[in-house]
Amino acid sequence: MSRDDIARRIARQLPTRFLQGYASAKIRTDPVYAAVAESLKRSSAPIFDIGCGIGLMEFYLRESGLTIPIVGIDHDVKKVEVAKKAGAHYDGLEFRAGDAREAIPAGSVLALDVLHYFTNEGQTAMARAIAGAVPPGGVAIIRDAIRDGSLRYRLTALQETFARAIFWLKAERLNFPTRESIEAPFREQGFEVEVQPLWGRTPFNNYLFVFRRPASGSTSA
Repeated sequence: MSRDDIARRIARQLPTRFLQGYASAKIRTDPVYAAVAESLKRSSAPIFDIGCGIGLMEFYLRESGLTIPIVGIDHDVKKVEVAKKAGAHYDGLEFRAGDAREAIPAGSVLALDVLHYFTNEGQTAMARAIAGAVPPGGVAIIRDAIRDGSLRYRLTALQETFARAIFWLKAERLNFPTRESIEAPFREQGFEVEVQPLWGRTPFNNYLFVFRRPASGSTSA
């Protein structure tokens, strides 16, 4: 099934034209969906998605054939309610309203466009908690814009500021991390580290970090 087909199928599950248009455009233009689906193929661990929003990643993974149990959590109650209703069309999905910092269950973990809403200390604590939750053979996937002073970085910060201004994103702050601050907690714990730019057809300074905990106990970085 093509990405356009998946986008249409998912959009039809959503309740309003705005959300349908948003989902369709997001899935068609943002490369994170296909990248995450590809990165999860090698792991059978259950998935915990921090900041799941209206559940687009969960729906994309199901439409791509991934059947692993997935729990999504988000602090925005309205978005979680949308995800629950749309997610009823799929098996093995659960959506919760809450703060992921309270407890991250064992399994693979997704944290997509989340870290930049925390302080430096909060980012480090979150990354360490994520690393601690991933079992041997599991994977942690983080996508975020990197603070590097580039034009892409400045455009990303501008877009996020606008999203907060119109209340699409409910966040206390914007504090984009550096590449080194994201990688450090995982390197300390012996994860295999893969990093790639993930701009796609967007102007944003996004990078994808894939951290794998070796199943055999061997390490590489």
